[in-house]
Amino acid sequence: MGETSSVGGRPPCVAITGASGSLGQALLRGWHSRGARLIGLSCGPRQLDLRDAAGQLLPLRDETWCVGEEDRLAPLLEEVDVLVLNHGVNVHGDRSAAATEQSLEVNALSSWRLLELFARVVAERPEEPGRPRPEVWLNTSEAEIQPALSPLYEISKRLAGQLLSLRALDLADDPNGPRLRIRRLVLGPFRSALNPIGLMGADFVATQVLAQAGLGFNLIIVTPNPVTYLLMPLASFGRWLYFRALTRSSR
Repeated sequence: MGETSSVGGRPPCVAITGASGSLGQALLRGWHSRGARLIGLSCGPRQLDLRDAAGQLLPLRDETWCVGEEDRLAPLLEEVDVLVLNHGVNVHGDRSAAATEQSLEVNALSSWRLLELFARVVAERPEEPGRPRPEVWLNTSEAEIQPALSPLYEISKRLAGQLLSLRALDLADDPNGPRLRIRRLVLGPFRSALNPIGLMGADFVATQVLAQAGLGFNLIIVTPNPVTYLLMPLASFGRWLYFRALTRSSR
């Protein structure tokens, strides 16, 4: 799995938020097939019953957490090598204050807090021979640059993407080299509870995500829309130039 592989070392420990959703479960199955140790993070009381193609129950540590309680996950993140931030909510046409707050908290601010928390955990823990380089994968979705027929979903996902770009500048400026690798997942419409009429299957999307990560891509795009493959790299580069010119790190 690129730099997350464990040749001569221990298998990576992968934690995935939104683990009860269709993409979360597909990613867990994909990581399991690559030998990873799995942690499923979901907001809800039900236990994950995740099985492989042969019907065998997958070994999985199932943890429940809620948005706003990110700091509670600090001890768990000590074990994690790859943190996949995949949780989200879509309020569709609702534009109430409550819907706005929920969208911003779940889709943007919660992921930003977990990213910052994991960055601190990684910076403070000692390096171990054979341990994979830590990574954060953030699912911003195609809504970061394209209409999604849900204004609050678009606003919150664009905020998440911009916060990710700001944090990536700090990591790139680390004089000792970035200890934490960031990958951005820009995904088109796939079938899920948030979008039951999506064009792609979650298993197909997860397979493509893992394949592109294995090739070393930090910008991972999976969509049937060819325009995104042109616009997203341009948007990312333009944002990098703009943020680089007008911001500075306080770290």
